[in-house]
Parts: sequence; C-alpha cells; structure tokens
Amino acid sequence: TFPDEPFVSYFSGNTVQICPVGALTAKPYRFKARPWDLEQTESTCTTCSVGCRTVVQSSHDELLRYQGVDSDPVNWGWLCDRGRFNFEAVNSPQRLAAPMVRVDDELEPTTWSAALTRAAELITDAKAAAGAGSIAVIGGARGTNEDAYAWARLAHDVIGTPHVYPQMGDGAQINLLGFERATIDEAANAATIILMAPDLKEELPVLYLRLRDAAQKRRSRILEFAQKRSGLSAHAWKTIEYQAGNITQTVAAAGADPEIVAQLAKGPVVIVSGRANLAEHPREVGNGVIAALEIAAGAKVLPALRRGNVIGAIEMGLRPGDDGMRVLEIARAAAAGKIECLVLLGCDPLSDFPDTDLARRMMAGAPRIIAVDTFLTKSSSPADVVLAAAAYGEKSGTTTNIEGRVTTLSEKVTPTGTSRPDWMIAVELAELLGGDLGVSSVDDLTNAIAANVPGFGEATAAALRTARDGIVCKGSLPPTSASTSPIDERNSYDYRLVVSRKLYDNAVGTAMSPSLAHLAPGSQLHLHPLDVERVGSTDGADVKVTSKRASMVFKVVADYSVVRGSAWVPFNQPGPSIGELIDSSDVVTDVRVESF
Repeated sequence: TFPDEPFVSYFSGNTVQICPVGALTAKPYRFKARPWDLEQTESTCTTCSVGCRTVVQSSHDELLRYQGVDSDPVNWGWLCDRGRFNFEAVNSPQRLAAPMVRVDDELEPTTWSAALTRAAELITDAKAAAGAGSIAVIGGARGTNEDAYAWARLAHDVIGTPHVYPQMGDGAQINLLGFERATIDEAANAATIILMAPDLKEELPVLYLRLRDAAQKRRSRILEFAQKRSGLSAHAWKTIEYQAGNITQTVAAAGADPEIVAQLAKGPVVIVSGRANLAEHPREVGNGVIAALEIAAGAKVLPALRRGNVIGAIEMGLRPGDDGMRVLEIARAAAAGKIECLVLLGCDPLSDFPDTDLARRMMAGAPRIIAVDTFLTKSSSPADVVLAAAAYGEKSGTTTNIEGRVTTLSEKVTPTGTSRPDWMIAVELAELLGGDLGVSSVDDLTNAIAANVPGFGEATAAALRTARDGIVCKGSLPPTSASTSPIDERNSYDYRLVVSRKLYDNAVGTAMSPSLAHLAPGSQLHLHPLDVERVGSTDGADVKVTSKRASMVFKVVADYSVVRGSAWVPFNQPGPSIGELIDSSDVVTDVRVESF
C-alpha cells in the first residue's frame, strides 16, 4: 500500500469485493446492512454495453450493493466503479415517482390513466395534422430487449412511423452490426487486435481489461489507430496516430508496411471498432472498418458501441423502417417544423447530442413532446407528458451486449412510486391508439422476440433461465458500405477537434449518484505541450476556442496523449459545453485556439 497517495482506480470496488477477510468496505454500502441481512439476485449491468454479470443486493426493498459475478466469456468477475456504484441513482429522491402532464405551462403529477390518455391524444393529433410520418421516436438503449421490442412494435405497427432511432448522434451507423461479429473471447484471443475505437478504459472499461490482459499475456498484439492515445496505447504493439477524417488513408498506408502485413498473416484478426470522435461524422467508423478489412481479409468485427442496450434496441427494431430517417435527419426535420410529435425514450438530446445547437432547434421545433424517463432532465422537462419509467433493478427482462450475448435482468426492488417498465407503457399506449401488441408479461415479450426477431430463436424465456452466461444471438443487418465526403484542406482554423467521453460525466446515472458525481473531471481543452507553446499559452491558462459555429473560453491542459495539430475536449462535463462548437453536418470540426 501507499498510505500517502490516493487510491485512484476505475476498478477500486473490485479490491473491496475480493478482500478475503472483509476488512474493506465501500462507503456507499458501509453501515447500511450486514451481508446476512441482504437479499440478492443475479442480473446484468447495463451501464455500458459490455454486459458484465452482477449480483444485485437489497435490504428492506432498497438497493444497497452490486457485486461482480465471474462470467467467463464476459467480465471474469470485474465491474468498473461506475457500474458498481451508480445504484445510488436508482434510490435518488429526485426520481420520477408518477407520470406528469403539462398544465398551464407547468408539469404536474397525475394518474396513469390521465397521462396515457394525453399521450395518445398528442400522437393522434400529430397524425391528423401531418400523418404518421410526422411522428418520430428516438432513444431506447436504456431499456431491456422487451422494452425495445414493445416500443418498436408500437412505433412501426400501431403508430405507423418509420422514423425510429436508438442513438443520439453519438454512436456509429447501426449497419456496423452487419459485419461478421466477434465475441469478446475471440477478440481477447486473436493474434492481432485492430483497435479503432474510443478509449475503452473510459467507455467500455471491462473490455479494456480483457484486451489489456490479452496484450500483457502476449496472446495478442494490438494495432491501434488513434486520434488521441488511450488507456491501451501503453500495451499496444503499434499505435498509429492520425487526424480526424483521415482513417481510410491511414489504414491503407499501414497495409503497405511489411511488418504489419506479416503480423496480420499470423492468425485470427479482430477489429474493435467504435466512435472515437464525436466531432467527426459517424460514417467514418464504417469507413475505418472497410479499410481494415482490405488489409485483413476475413477479420471479424467487435462493435464498441457504448450505450447499455443499444445493440438490443437495434436488433429489436428500434431502427428506421422503409424511408425512415436517422436521428440527425429527424433532428433537422424537427428543427424545420416537419415533426409534429417527438417521443423520447429515456434519452436526453440536449445533453447527449454532439451538436448542441441542433438539439436545441429540434426540441424547439417539435410542437408535441412525450418523454419516458426516470428523471426530469434538460430534455424531458419541457415535454408535454412525462411517463415515469422503472429503473434498473426495478424490472426484469433481457439485454444484449456488444457481442450479441443475451442475458437476464432481474427485478430486485419495487419500482419507485407508480413508475412502470417501458414495455408496459408501450402496451397500454398501443391499446389507447387502437392496437394490440398481444402480450401481458415480460415472458410473453421474451418469447415473442424469440419467435419473431431473426437470430434470436434460441433465446426463449425458459432457455435464458438456465443459461447463466446467456445465449449469443446475432441478427441480420446489411454491412456498412463505404461513404466519403470531401474534407476541406486545413483552413485558417488551426486544430482538428477530437471529442470523446470520460468514464465519469454528467450522465444521469453518475450525476444522481453522490459517490460518483464529484468525479467528473470537467470540461477543459487538451493540447500537446508543444501546441500549448505554439498558441502562446501555458498549462492551466484560459484560451479562446472558435469554430465556424461559435466561440468559447476553456482552460487549456498540456497533454502528451493528444496528437499534434489536434485539440481534445471531454464530452458532457461540468463547465463549457463543447457541443456548442460542433456542426454535425460537417465531416470534421476545426477550431482556432488563441491565448488572451
């Protein structure tokens, strides 16, 4: 031990859990209960999309502790601290305990009958005004597979809108799932791991541990393509730095390196791919995979999408129908007054859209907004109806992780107030709109998914009850095709912007968990130390940052992990919002940095 140094780790809770004599106790649990007072059930963490198996423990109908479970194909007993301690948000006094309806410009608690009737009226009025195509549904990655399936059926079959999307403009194109998919075990045992993803230590922490182990044990060599050095850079065989917008050319150049060619020929190759930069167009993710498959034919792809059940939401049908718009298209349509009713499924565009100005215009342009959420957020607060949703630990069902592994979620405590699972809200709303989803329980939905969703036939309710490590299911989507747009040569703006997430940020699960909320590092501009000198500034000083969209002031941080000529800012942090500088219509965002 180092008693004069802080214990700083994203995985500190694991040290507490494996303490052989129980001498260590985590503060959020300390003095709350004795181990023999706890009731527990196995479940799956949905904080990110790795799908770590957990034990959920409660006493007197209150969540008190999560513990990691040793699932050999997934998490080996590990949990990150965000996933381990964000149960505090479920217990928050700020949870929505009842549905709310806007009356005289104020949201007021009401009955479920009144709230659902009002929601149905808003949808019916929107259809009458401009047809089913004027209604859009976004979000859904927070919920279970059953939630997503019910809402997909409601949106596509009952309402009749094709405009459905589960991501907030901060993920990759959903057809990334169309490539031959690797499992986590296959990635952690590949001869070569091609890494073109966000910093896994920050966004998918236990996947980071699995790949770090592969590199340290010399089972695998990591070939990393990075716009900013990551937690795995120190363990990579090679890290090839590049600037946003240049992934295709960079990978092609690597494919001409004889040493890299020889390494790729040694055995299985897995491409770990995700959105490394929120200030870069999402199609660049697919372009990178296609370029990597050119130099590593036959490689499998492990999608590093971040949100808890985004894979499940996509597979369950929360994706565009024929002629359906994706989320940025939905946002632009709403901003132009072409969306009559916007439905938010557990999402907060005003916090999560990389393009903050577009999110504001979308919310302002939609005359009717229905939100299904666990908290009042920036985006649900202006809604006409807010339907109180049950949270993790308050509902059962299944979830799908990045490799397509379907595992169970367990209800351990009573839902807060009169809050309800998302699927139940969808079923009742469908009835009011003249539809019948034909289900009345979670098992009905799980079995309906097995019967109707391609690739999920084995994942029946009965089979999942006995499959402790879950069942791997992979749907059928066409793979991403290459798509390019010209990128202007570097103009008078000096630095290419890179925006990505830290483990701790302003997301609801962190912000509403007192033990985690203070760990968000804040919004600062990181430059390579030589670039700090170049702009005539010093570490910690204020600088003016300007894009074609706006100007803002940030503290500057000298950071050797940032590529020369790039500027990195963490997303959704306390302090100035970097989303104000991003224009989602551009392939990349360039900024000027000036000292005062």
